[in-house]
Amino acid sequence: MSDETVKNVFVIGLDEANMPTLRQIPGAERLRFHQLLTIEELQVGEVHLPTLLDKAQRVLDTFDGSVDAIVGYWDFPVSTLVPILSERYGTRSTSLESVVKCEHKYWSRLEQRKATDRHPRFGRVDLSADPPRPPEGVTFPMWVKPALSYSSELAFGVADEEEFHKAVTEIREGISRIGRPFEHILERIDLPPEMDGVGGRVCLAEESMSGVQVAVEGYVHQGEVTVYGVLDSINYPDSSCFLRHQYPSTLPPPVVAQLHDVSKRVMRQIGMDSATFSIEYFYDPHTQQVDLLEINPRHSQSHAELFRYVDGVPNHHCMVRLALGEDPHMPQGEGPYARAAKWYHRWFTDGVVRRVPSREEIDRIERETPGVRIEVIPEAGDRLSDLPGQDSYSYELAHIYTGGADEKELREKFDHCVAALGLEFEDAPPEAGAARK
Repeated sequence: MSDETVKNVFVIGLDEANMPTLRQIPGAERLRFHQLLTIEELQVGEVHLPTLLDKAQRVLDTFDGSVDAIVGYWDFPVSTLVPILSERYGTRSTSLESVVKCEHKYWSRLEQRKATDRHPRFGRVDLSADPPRPPEGVTFPMWVKPALSYSSELAFGVADEEEFHKAVTEIREGISRIGRPFEHILERIDLPPEMDGVGGRVCLAEESMSGVQVAVEGYVHQGEVTVYGVLDSINYPDSSCFLRHQYPSTLPPPVVAQLHDVSKRVMRQIGMDSATFSIEYFYDPHTQQVDLLEINPRHSQSHAELFRYVDGVPNHHCMVRLALGEDPHMPQGEGPYARAAKWYHRWFTDGVVRRVPSREEIDRIERETPGVRIEVIPEAGDRLSDLPGQDSYSYELAHIYTGGADEKELREKFDHCVAALGLEFEDAPPEAGAARK
């Protein structure tokens, strides 16, 4: 294949777990994927945006070839680096402003309110107040969280004033890690009057939603919003932590149609183009109403394997095709399985990892159980509370992807993999566990 036919795709935060699915998108033989910044540079410690931009630009400026696309499938800072670098190097991307309207949870709520009433009551929390108070008109139970965060980091469900004050104390201590660097991004945008003085270190409170969690995946191409998949997100019993994402959704067709409609209206309001998105909702089967939880200005890499199992093509396909200016049409139902799930094997108390399976052991489990892929998170010797990017309530031990004919087969494969992994732990010293909770 000549150099003229090969397209160079730079992936910000390219990781080993996503390389197999990137190589499975249609036309991957004429693509070359290049890592642009590491996960550690992007997600460990406080982000320093000017340093990341300088590092990325040095790589791109010294590259001996064409820069045909710059993409990413992670949250801030990756989501914002994509449009900044794309503008500099003349590649396709949505605008920085449209990304920030999704990433900044408070601004996002203001935009959602212009397009739909399918959202909870919300407001800002004054972190400088003593004592801090819930926003007027927002009642318990509620969620308190920074306007910017990774996964569910520093997000707390609170039922009363005491829990509210405890959550705000933790948020005060940790909000600058992402909030301060995000203020560099806000300086690049002409903010509307309702965002004057808000900044990046903002705490948001919003009333709790209940029901079935569901995710909507889609893209915007030449101004047209397309939804290509709806997935169910199922929690552990009596917990707000995900047990699995399952595709396709089992919700009734009228509810799915409602999700499509709200998603399209909100994304038109946000003003995205040439980009993928993933929107999280709650569906209450009693009221038959959907409520929007949050908008992610990127597709979910967590779902890539699920789309490959069911539709035959991972959703990375949309991201790459849009960045290359091509039609990102997704097939439906052309994969080897009728259903697929990503499972989160979690531990709900702190501990020290004493044994993890070797790569050879994981390969053997995958060979012996068709339609399975496994990613183990910690390494032997790790203390769970020291792992980066965990939520406030649990620790992820492994991600287990399963494809099958029905939900029963998906669960059987998951249970088999958990037993076969042979992870072993011992209790962490009491002071280590107390420091986090």
